[in-house]
Amino acid sequence: MNTNPPQVGAPPASTKMGNFRWTVVALLFFATTINYVDRQIIGLLKPTLEKEFNWTESDYSSIVTYFSGAYALGLLLFGRIVDRIGTKMGYTISIIFWSIAAMLHAAVTSTFGFISVRVLLGLGESGNFPTAIKSVAEWFPKKERAFATGIFNSGANIGAVVAPILVPWILGAYGWEEAFLATGAIGFIWLVFWIWLYEIPAKKKNMDPAEYAHIHSDSDLAAITEEGPQKSVSWGKLLGIRQTWAFIFGKLFTDPIWWFFLFWLPSYFAERFQLDLKKPSLPLVIVYTATTIGSIGGGYLSGYFIKRGWKVYTARKTAMLIYALAVLPIISAKYINDIWTAVALIGLAAAAHQAWSANIFTTASDMFPKKAVSSVVGMGGMAGSIGGMLFPILIGNLLDTYKAAGNIVGGYNIVFIICGFAYLAAWTAMHIFAPKMEQVEI
Repeated sequence: MNTNPPQVGAPPASTKMGNFRWTVVALLFFATTINYVDRQIIGLLKPTLEKEFNWTESDYSSIVTYFSGAYALGLLLFGRIVDRIGTKMGYTISIIFWSIAAMLHAAVTSTFGFISVRVLLGLGESGNFPTAIKSVAEWFPKKERAFATGIFNSGANIGAVVAPILVPWILGAYGWEEAFLATGAIGFIWLVFWIWLYEIPAKKKNMDPAEYAHIHSDSDLAAITEEGPQKSVSWGKLLGIRQTWAFIFGKLFTDPIWWFFLFWLPSYFAERFQLDLKKPSLPLVIVYTATTIGSIGGGYLSGYFIKRGWKVYTARKTAMLIYALAVLPIISAKYINDIWTAVALIGLAAAAHQAWSANIFTTASDMFPKKAVSSVVGMGGMAGSIGGMLFPILIGNLLDTYKAAGNIVGGYNIVFIICGFAYLAAWTAMHIFAPKMEQVEI
């Protein structure tokens, strides 16, 4: 391995710059895809498991809530752990843990058992985003980070596209237990490639000097020397910084909306439009495919603004305001009686969420030095997961109440109104706490 990394500003070794950083993005993309397949499978199996274990909507929301709570705690812990031990080891621990937990679902025989394995899954899966965002900060300059984040974050959407095709097929052919076993085992295949290929730029063997200089083109010498495991910044110190709260509130208000899209959209389409979830579901595939476009395009837009000469904070905030406004039309879902109009409306909102997500993650690496990025992402992710714990309780109670009255769709309509305004609330909070998203010096 390189003990002396190429110097920033050194003449390139060749006329063509290397592109290994995009291989890193590919690894992050596939990890995130697996992460979301393992997470979303329970939503697709919900009708089957409801009959198997006699669940009410409140029972299901409790399972989601326990997962969210474990995910919240795990994000806080993993963010700090990754800042200490580094991205390579952090991802290795995370995916081993969550893949085993995903496979353990097949052995469950009770509702309590499901809660237990969902807690384990939440703890393991929480390592994905703090590690991935830190990896992007290690391998990309600021002008490319939102686009790179959008690409790997689109793995969440691809996972959501693949699952409605793969899971019903496995369910029909083999059973729900085999669906958990098959999807959980995929993580170990990815792990082989991660251990083989990944390393931070300063330690990467045969690192191209031109690409190394490009990665650090907007970094100072202090930032460059941060690469690798190091002493992390305390939570107390980070909580005293306004920019930390901007990220926390941005995640708190919007993460629960995505979890609703992930865990309840299949049953919404089943209840509202009688969609058969035991067959591959084209409407769900279209909705989640739209989110892939939103994730990549959303990351590209702010980068495009920066390349046009806009200030970084102006580019990020303008793009995020556009995405917040794009969610608003979902409040009209109550008037929609055609499934394909509903697909278009919900697809736009879900795509806007992923575009928002690509940018809000990047604001953490814009505002904080690399040694604090994972911790900040973990803290914001925990806030989002706390919202993800509370929102399902509201959803479960709403749906049970409206179901008892013979109008469960009315409950979904109220949820869609909340979804429509959440992003404008988040954007406003971020503007109050970090109007110019100044870079923090620690």
